[in-house]
Amino acid sequence: MEETTEKPKAQMYVKAFPLRSVDEIPKIKDEMHKNSIIILRITPLAQKNVEELRKVVEELYTYVVSLGGDIARLGDERVILTPPGVKVWRGLL
Repeated sequence: MEETTEKPKAQMYVKAFPLRSVDEIPKIKDEMHKNSIIILRITPLAQKNVEELRKVVEELYTYVVSLGGDIARLGDERVILTPPGVKVWRGLL
């Protein structure tokens, strides 16, 4: 009987971060590059500066779409960013 050696599948993690400032964009992009699913709690930045939050979300949107990933709101307080191959379902139950 011949043994088959399967390569282990790359692991994907779901990581949650609070978004406190624009300085966290490089960390978020790095996590996306590592094929992570990111859930951002946007409330901390929204309470400080709504305009800065808008700019951060626009930059992350452009970046995620350029990778072939997806981005969507999860209620009022969270945003989810997914790597290529993972799409956010936007239907209703």
